[in-house]
Amino acid sequence: MEIKMSAEGGSASGGETNTNIPPMSKKDYYLSFLAGLFIGLLFLPVLSAAKPDLYGKINLFIIPFFFLAVPFGLVIAHMISRKIAVIWQLGKFGVTGVLNVLVDLGFLSLITFAFRTYLNIDSKTIIFSFLTYYSLYKSLSFIIANINSYFWNKYWTFNQQGGKSTEFIQFFVVSVVGFLVNVIVASLVFRAISGFSADQAGLIGASAGSVAGLAWNFIGYKFIVFKK
Repeated sequence: MEIKMSAEGGSASGGETNTNIPPMSKKDYYLSFLAGLFIGLLFLPVLSAAKPDLYGKINLFIIPFFFLAVPFGLVIAHMISRKIAVIWQLGKFGVTGVLNVLVDLGFLSLITFAFRTYLNIDSKTIIFSFLTYYSLYKSLSFIIANINSYFWNKYWTFNQQGGKSTEFIQFFVVSVVGFLVNVIVASLVFRAISGFSADQAGLIGASAGSVAGLAWNFIGYKFIVFKK
Protein backbone atom coordinates (compact mmCIF):
# COMPACT_ATOMS: atom_id res chain seq x y z
CA MET A 1 0.00 0.00 0.00
CA GLU A 2 1.41 3.38 -1.02
CA ILE A 3 1.24 6.20 1.50
CA LYS A 4 1.90 9.87 0.78
CA MET A 5 2.16 12.58 3.36
CA SER A 6 2.07 16.34 2.93
CA ALA A 7 5.04 18.70 3.10
CA GLU A 8 4.17 19.51 6.70
CA GLY A 9 4.01 15.99 7.99
CA GLY A 10 6.23 13.35 6.46
CA SER A 11 7.39 11.54 3.33
CA ALA A 12 6.33 9.83 0.18
CA SER A 13 6.88 6.10 0.32
CA GLY A 14 8.21 3.93 -2.45
CA GLY A 15 11.25 6.20 -3.00
CA GLU A 16 9.25 9.01 -4.58
CA THR A 17 10.48 12.60 -4.40
CA ASN A 18 8.25 14.98 -2.47
CA THR A 19 7.54 17.82 -4.89
CA ASN A 20 5.76 19.89 -2.22
CA ILE A 21 9.11 21.10 -0.85
CA PRO A 22 10.17 24.30 -2.70
CA PRO A 23 13.85 25.00 -3.43
CA MET A 24 15.85 26.85 -0.81
CA SER A 25 15.23 30.57 -1.23
CA LYS A 26 17.65 33.48 -0.93
CA LYS A 27 16.02 34.14 2.43
CA ASP A 28 16.89 30.60 3.57
CA TYR A 29 20.53 31.00 2.53
CA TYR A 30 20.83 34.47 4.03
CA LEU A 31 19.30 33.48 7.37
CA SER A 32 21.31 30.24 7.55
CA PHE A 33 24.58 32.19 7.17
CA LEU A 34 23.35 34.80 9.69
CA ALA A 35 22.37 32.07 12.16
CA GLY A 36 25.78 30.44 11.72
CA LEU A 37 27.51 33.74 12.42
CA PHE A 38 25.45 34.37 15.57
CA ILE A 39 25.95 30.80 16.78
CA GLY A 40 29.71 31.17 16.38
CA LEU A 41 29.78 34.50 18.20
CA LEU A 42 27.62 33.29 21.09
CA PHE A 43 29.52 30.02 21.40
CA LEU A 44 32.71 31.91 22.26
CA PRO A 45 31.76 33.08 25.80
CA VAL A 46 30.12 29.71 26.52
CA LEU A 47 33.25 27.76 25.57
CA SER A 48 35.40 30.27 27.45
CA ALA A 49 33.41 29.59 30.65
CA ALA A 50 33.22 25.81 30.18
CA LYS A 51 36.66 24.96 28.78
CA PRO A 52 39.11 27.87 28.99
CA ASP A 53 42.07 25.79 27.77
CA LEU A 54 40.21 24.52 24.71
CA TYR A 55 38.92 28.02 24.03
CA GLY A 56 42.49 29.31 23.81
CA LYS A 57 43.34 26.70 21.18
CA ILE A 58 40.37 26.88 18.82
CA ASN A 59 38.68 30.27 19.34
CA LEU A 60 39.89 31.61 15.96
CA PHE A 61 38.19 28.75 14.10
CA ILE A 62 34.81 28.79 15.84
CA ILE A 63 33.08 31.58 13.91
CA PRO A 64 34.26 30.44 10.42
CA PHE A 65 33.28 26.85 11.25
CA PHE A 66 29.68 27.63 12.22
CA PHE A 67 29.34 30.27 9.50
CA LEU A 68 29.90 27.54 6.90
CA ALA A 69 28.63 24.45 8.74
CA VAL A 70 25.10 25.73 9.41
CA PRO A 71 24.23 26.49 5.76
CA PHE A 72 25.87 23.23 4.64
CA GLY A 73 23.84 21.25 7.19
CA LEU A 74 20.62 22.90 6.05
CA VAL A 75 21.37 22.09 2.41
CA ILE A 76 21.69 18.43 3.45
CA ALA A 77 18.45 18.67 5.45
CA HIS A 78 16.67 20.16 2.43
CA MET A 79 17.90 17.30 0.23
CA ILE A 80 16.64 14.73 2.76
CA SER A 81 13.31 16.54 2.96
CA ARG A 82 12.63 15.48 -0.62
CA LYS A 83 12.01 12.05 0.91
CA ILE A 84 10.99 13.00 4.46
CA ALA A 85 9.29 16.38 4.23
CA VAL A 86 9.27 17.32 7.91
CA ILE A 87 13.11 17.16 8.03
CA TRP A 88 13.36 20.62 6.41
CA GLN A 89 11.22 22.24 9.09
CA LEU A 90 12.99 20.27 11.81
CA GLY A 91 16.33 21.36 10.36
CA LYS A 92 15.40 25.04 10.56
CA PHE A 93 13.91 24.54 14.02
CA GLY A 94 17.11 22.78 15.07
CA VAL A 95 19.28 25.69 13.91
CA THR A 96 16.95 28.18 15.58
CA GLY A 97 16.97 26.00 18.68
CA VAL A 98 20.78 25.91 18.81
CA LEU A 99 20.86 29.67 18.33
CA ASN A 100 18.34 30.18 21.15
CA VAL A 101 20.25 27.80 23.43
CA LEU A 102 23.40 29.83 22.83
CA VAL A 103 21.55 33.12 23.37
CA ASP A 104 20.36 31.56 26.62
CA LEU A 105 23.79 30.24 27.65
CA GLY A 106 25.66 33.32 26.44
CA PHE A 107 23.53 35.74 28.43
CA LEU A 108 23.55 33.34 31.39
CA SER A 109 27.37 33.41 31.39
CA LEU A 110 27.44 37.21 31.11
CA ILE A 111 24.86 37.71 33.89
CA THR A 112 26.64 35.23 36.19
CA PHE A 113 29.99 36.95 35.58
CA ALA A 114 28.55 40.44 36.13
CA PHE A 115 26.80 39.58 39.43
CA ARG A 116 29.84 37.74 40.78
CA THR A 117 32.33 40.42 39.73
CA TYR A 118 30.45 43.64 40.49
CA LEU A 119 27.99 42.60 43.22
CA ASN A 120 29.97 39.74 44.78
CA ILE A 121 26.94 37.39 44.56
CA ASP A 122 27.64 33.70 44.04
CA SER A 123 25.23 31.86 41.74
CA LYS A 124 24.73 29.08 44.33
CA THR A 125 23.45 31.47 47.01
CA ILE A 126 19.91 30.40 47.98
CA ILE A 127 17.07 32.89 47.55
CA PHE A 128 14.15 30.71 48.64
CA SER A 129 13.77 26.96 49.14
CA PHE A 130 15.63 25.25 46.25
CA LEU A 131 15.76 28.49 44.23
CA THR A 132 19.19 30.08 43.95
CA TYR A 133 20.49 33.20 42.23
CA TYR A 134 21.29 30.85 39.38
CA SER A 135 17.55 30.27 38.98
CA LEU A 136 17.10 34.04 38.67
CA TYR A 137 19.92 34.34 36.14
CA LYS A 138 18.48 31.41 34.17
CA SER A 139 15.04 33.04 34.12
CA LEU A 140 16.43 36.30 32.73
CA SER A 141 18.50 34.58 30.05
CA PHE A 142 15.53 32.43 29.06
CA ILE A 143 13.29 35.49 28.59
CA ILE A 144 15.86 37.08 26.26
CA ALA A 145 16.21 33.83 24.31
CA ASN A 146 12.43 33.48 24.11
CA ILE A 147 11.99 36.87 22.44
CA ASN A 148 14.66 35.86 19.92
CA SER A 149 12.87 32.54 19.40
CA TYR A 150 9.54 34.13 18.48
CA PHE A 151 10.88 36.09 15.54
CA TRP A 152 13.10 33.33 14.12
CA ASN A 153 10.37 30.70 14.36
CA LYS A 154 7.59 32.94 13.06
CA TYR A 155 9.37 34.34 10.02
CA TRP A 156 11.68 31.46 9.13
CA THR A 157 10.99 28.05 10.69
CA PHE A 158 7.20 28.18 10.22
CA ASN A 159 7.36 30.95 7.57
CA GLN A 160 4.37 33.03 8.61
CA GLN A 161 3.64 36.62 7.66
CA GLY A 162 1.07 38.54 9.68
CA GLY A 163 -0.84 36.03 11.75
CA LYS A 164 -3.95 35.86 13.89
CA SER A 165 -4.47 38.32 16.73
CA THR A 166 -4.15 35.60 19.37
CA GLU A 167 -0.85 34.30 17.99
CA PHE A 168 1.45 36.02 20.44
CA ILE A 169 -0.78 35.04 23.37
CA GLN A 170 -0.63 31.42 22.25
CA PHE A 171 3.12 31.71 21.79
CA PHE A 172 3.41 33.18 25.25
CA VAL A 173 1.37 30.38 26.86
CA VAL A 174 3.32 27.64 25.08
CA SER A 175 6.56 29.39 25.98
CA VAL A 176 5.60 29.76 29.65
CA VAL A 177 5.12 25.99 29.85
CA GLY A 178 8.46 25.57 28.08
CA PHE A 179 9.95 28.12 30.45
CA LEU A 180 8.78 26.17 33.51
CA VAL A 181 10.11 22.92 32.08
CA ASN A 182 13.39 24.62 31.17
CA VAL A 183 14.03 26.36 34.50
CA ILE A 184 12.88 23.46 36.72
CA VAL A 185 15.01 20.90 34.86
CA ALA A 186 17.99 23.30 34.75
CA SER A 187 17.75 24.12 38.46
CA LEU A 188 17.40 20.47 39.54
CA VAL A 189 20.34 19.37 37.39
CA PHE A 190 22.42 22.31 38.63
CA ARG A 191 21.88 21.32 42.26
CA ALA A 192 22.25 17.58 41.64
CA ILE A 193 25.60 17.42 39.85
CA SER A 194 28.96 17.68 41.58
CA GLY A 195 32.61 17.81 40.60
CA PHE A 196 32.24 20.93 38.47
CA SER A 197 32.73 24.65 39.03
CA ALA A 198 29.62 26.77 39.49
CA ASP A 199 29.96 28.13 35.94
CA GLN A 200 30.34 24.64 34.44
CA ALA A 201 27.46 23.22 36.49
CA GLY A 202 25.32 26.16 35.40
CA LEU A 203 25.99 25.47 31.74
CA ILE A 204 25.23 21.76 32.14
CA GLY A 205 21.99 22.55 33.91
CA ALA A 206 21.04 25.11 31.27
CA SER A 207 21.73 22.61 28.49
CA ALA A 208 19.52 19.96 30.08
CA GLY A 209 16.73 22.48 30.61
CA SER A 210 17.00 23.75 27.06
CA VAL A 211 16.72 20.26 25.54
CA ALA A 212 13.59 19.51 27.57
CA GLY A 213 12.08 22.91 26.74
CA LEU A 214 12.87 22.62 23.01
CA ALA A 215 11.02 19.31 22.69
CA TRP A 216 7.88 20.86 24.14
CA ASN A 217 8.25 24.08 22.16
CA PHE A 218 8.44 22.41 18.74
CA ILE A 219 5.21 20.54 19.39
CA GLY A 220 3.47 23.63 20.77
CA TYR A 221 4.67 26.02 18.07
CA LYS A 222 3.93 23.68 15.18
CA PHE A 223 0.50 22.44 16.21
CA ILE A 224 -0.85 25.36 18.28
CA VAL A 225 0.83 28.68 17.53
CA PHE A 226 1.95 28.55 13.89
CA LYS A 227 -0.35 25.90 12.49
CA LYS A 228 -1.60 26.60 8.97
